[in-house]
Amino acid sequence: MKRIRPALRTFGAFLRTPTLSRSIIALLALAILLLLAVNAATFVMIQRTTAYNDTVDHSQQVRLAAKDVLNLVVDAETGQRGFMLTARPEYLKVHDRAVAALPGVMARLEGLIGEDPELAPRLDLVQALYHERMQLMVDTIELTRTGRIGEAVSLIRGGRGKTLMDAMRVELTAIDAIEARRLVERTRQSERASAVTVSVNALAGVLILILAGISVWLVRRNVDEIQAAHFELDRLNAGLEDQVRDRTAELTRANEEIQRFAYIVSHDLRSPLVNVMGYTSELEQVGKVFDHQLARLEKSHPEAIEPEAIRAVREDVPEAVGFIRASTAKMDRLINAILKLSREGRRALTPESLPMTALVQAIADSVHHQVAETGGEILVRDLPVLESDRLSIEQIFGNLLDNAVKYQEPGRPVRIVVEGEVRDDQHVHYRIIDNGRGVSERDHERIFELFRRAGKQDQPGEGLGLAFVRNSVRRLGGAITLESSLGQGSTFHLKFPTRLMVLGTAGDNL
Repeated sequence: MKRIRPALRTFGAFLRTPTLSRSIIALLALAILLLLAVNAATFVMIQRTTAYNDTVDHSQQVRLAAKDVLNLVVDAETGQRGFMLTARPEYLKVHDRAVAALPGVMARLEGLIGEDPELAPRLDLVQALYHERMQLMVDTIELTRTGRIGEAVSLIRGGRGKTLMDAMRVELTAIDAIEARRLVERTRQSERASAVTVSVNALAGVLILILAGISVWLVRRNVDEIQAAHFELDRLNAGLEDQVRDRTAELTRANEEIQRFAYIVSHDLRSPLVNVMGYTSELEQVGKVFDHQLARLEKSHPEAIEPEAIRAVREDVPEAVGFIRASTAKMDRLINAILKLSREGRRALTPESLPMTALVQAIADSVHHQVAETGGEILVRDLPVLESDRLSIEQIFGNLLDNAVKYQEPGRPVRIVVEGEVRDDQHVHYRIIDNGRGVSERDHERIFELFRRAGKQDQPGEGLGLAFVRNSVRRLGGAITLESSLGQGSTFHLKFPTRLMVLGTAGDNL
């Protein structure tokens, strides 16, 4: 709990401070929330579309089963009449095949209709008519077999068979008409759900592009400000050492912030972009399902399809998906542009011979008043000369000495010793030793990571200082390590080549 509260206070101070970083993070959070909402809406709409498709298929199955029943009854009647007219047994085969298939088809139709309040009463009537018609066929066939043709013909001429067939045809046609009406309605519902899904995703893509555009504008504006500060720094460089130092520090902080923004944009903003691309692929698959369904309907029931439905599935939906793909591609290009902008205006390293004792002593003098307040001291021993970039070295030692002063052990006067020597490995070694609060062994590597801090968070900062130091040391071809224990102070070991070797730019290891 003791560690959480300072972290929350630091985070609260960050939110209250109007910076470009806060604006970018706010825009990123808004984009993520927007994408989560779109994901939820898309999931719901896909579920609804699937349900609508299932009901469409069910309606088609009912219509096909009803037509099969009617066709089989007609086949049975045809076989019966042929046998009565010719007394040839092959006609009975047609009749028998139809009669054998009818129970299965009737059972399938009954299972599809179930307890449907609109269709079940009609199906009950069809079953009653069907059984009576089948019995009438059996009677006429039996009379024909026993030679009583006259009686069989009398049964047919009585008209009962025709009445039963007409009644069955009316009921089955009514079932087909009801399902056709439902099919049209459910198809419209499915198309509306698809259109809503596409619209939501298209709107989300546009909004995310707008957020990305705002981010680019903010970064571009910040880059312009940095460039303006750099030009001003060049203009005042002659004879204004103090002002140059201040401007250089501002420019360094701004460059670090640009690198941080580039990291946020290139990693976090690209994650919702990948999700949008994934859901766009799912929308394409849904469109293919709808197109396949329409193709089937065009073959079987073209009159049931409205031109608007065909245009929506085959023109509007692909056009919307294409728009989303184009928008996401544009957003990807914007992200790459942000990364490119963040790398503009890099300062070139300028090697020179540095009198390290005087240079470090000047840095120590700049924080002397802070050390003197606690009765402490900074001791700079004789240091070997180094050929390297002056500004980078000043920033490295300035950060380390500032940290040593900042993180002193309460109640203990600050004591800092800077020493060094040239070793046989052709490197210059320096040590910055302090008696401060120290760093836990498990955090020795963590404190060099970007935006990571260790120990009690009672000092201002965002975890950039040591990350910048390590990156700068590596750029100069050197290395930095830490020896420390909690409450026992810290020793930073710096190793540089005797001659400057440039290993890339300041942002390479961020």
